[in-house]
Amino acid sequence: MRAILSLALLGLALAGCNRNSAIGNDREARVDPAASPAPIVAAGAALQNVETAAIKPETMSNADILALGGKVGRCAIKLTEVGFPSFLYRPNGSGAIKLNGKLIVLPNTGSGRFEADDLLVVLRPVDEVGNAGLKAAEMIIVPPGSREEMGYRGYIQCFKGGQA
Repeated sequence: MRAILSLALLGLALAGCNRNSAIGNDREARVDPAASPAPIVAAGAALQNVETAAIKPETMSNADILALGGKVGRCAIKLTEVGFPSFLYRPNGSGAIKLNGKLIVLPNTGSGRFEADDLLVVLRPVDEVGNAGLKAAEMIIVPPGSREEMGYRGYIQCFKGGQA
């Protein structure tokens, strides 16, 4: 009897493990509600009272991308070639990153530099090409008040009218 009870409890515990709600995973549209976009907030407000070590770029959902105006004419930094964007920008225009569950729009302040409220994002091309043919790039993030930078390697993908 104990063995049956143990197996039943194990089955119940594992029943909830088959649901991955991370962005990019397939879900049933008729069952799951449509994702709502993250709020668009100024960098200073979005990162206020957030520990620097906890700041990491997040994957944008389709709702986030639409809230920023869509992909057309923009390029994206994706951490994997098949993933969703972590940084979306217009060549020679502003960019946006998702940090701390919020979308932060950053003006372009130079070649591959985007900054506001002491948050700096720098994009650097890398002389590599991924398996799917996308050019590699580095995304360097310097949070407000930090003396250290965080570096991420990903890929650039441009959408209709954008350039790498």
